[in-house]
Amino acid sequence: MTHRIAIIGSGFAGMWAALAAARVRDMAGSTPEACEIAVISPSPLLVIRPRLYETALDEMSPELQSIFDRVGVRHVAARVERIDTARRTLALSSSATLSYDRLVLASGSVLNMPAIPGLAEHAWNVDQIEDARALEAHLHALADEPETAERNTVVVAGGGFTGIETAAEMAGRLRSHFGPAAETRIVIVERAGAIGPDLGPGPRPVIELALRELGVEVHVGAEVTSLDARGITVAGLGRIDARTVVWTCGARANPLAEQIPSTRDRYGRLHVTRDLRVEGAAAVYATGDVACAATDDAGHHAMMSCQHAIALGRAAGHNAAADLLGLPLRPYSQPKYVTCLDLGAWGAVYTEGWERDVKLQGAEAKQLKHMINTSLIYPPRGDRAAILATADPAIPVVA
Repeated sequence: MTHRIAIIGSGFAGMWAALAAARVRDMAGSTPEACEIAVISPSPLLVIRPRLYETALDEMSPELQSIFDRVGVRHVAARVERIDTARRTLALSSSATLSYDRLVLASGSVLNMPAIPGLAEHAWNVDQIEDARALEAHLHALADEPETAERNTVVVAGGGFTGIETAAEMAGRLRSHFGPAAETRIVIVERAGAIGPDLGPGPRPVIELALRELGVEVHVGAEVTSLDARGITVAGLGRIDARTVVWTCGARANPLAEQIPSTRDRYGRLHVTRDLRVEGAAAVYATGDVACAATDDAGHHAMMSCQHAIALGRAAGHNAAADLLGLPLRPYSQPKYVTCLDLGAWGAVYTEGWERDVKLQGAEAKQLKHMINTSLIYPPRGDRAAILATADPAIPVVA
């Protein structure tokens, strides 16, 4: 009898869940014929979402099919439309139905889009690779328009991680399109009372210094009230004329999480045990951006980040396969927490710990960020044994 582990999503968490499950299958002496591992996603690609604020997008979606083939993972090209946890079946966009013995939900997150007039019609974003490409095409097309202050202004709505990185990179992006002498204006508007509200006070002086030296305007305590094709209106600031508004205001768990009968946090993430099993949902594991998972015993929970998704994916895939094949489960634990924030031409800032103590800044931190962005977060390379070795949940994640 063939068993099946179904993994929804081929992002960081989904890819690593598949590789970790394949590793456990080998440990159990099972085979792909006896225990199928199926990854369901529209295409066998890993989108490098942490880099979508950059200009060059050609290497931001490495293919996974060759890796899956080497380790005996099946890819199903479809979207999951319905999850039936009672029958343990998935209804796919291809009209097929796929049954499972264990399910790993790794469907990621979606950009938070509140009901602000004009937001859906007029804002750009860098949430998915199609969105990033559309923004780059838009900036390229603006170069053919007459130079005006409005054309040369970009407003970034949201001063969190993505918003800061997008704004810090934007001046260079505009000059690459409009010419090195172009007078550009980059503005961040953040609803909270400080830039980088989720990053805390530790790196804030570095961030503020970098943005100031890059010429980025920062307005905090500023709430967006409406957008149109030629600008944005912000409470307390009034109107800012800009042909480009980039929306970066937070993320929510993929709506598929709502189909799992369990409790969720304010971001829509499913509450999970330390083994990453969904509370109250038999045979279902959640990982990555859809999991509200404790990282340690000190009350910290995983962030919606590549750093946590990699380790969460390894743990979820390991435990789903171990549960099915009768091997010991491994509780998820990720007490070490770091951040490395790109600050454009100024450099970067690297912090350690949940208090985000600054350890590196400027050019030195930029070198580390470059290594993370171009190497550490990409799919593993090598033969079958080398790939599976990288999926061990015991391996620390430093990205």
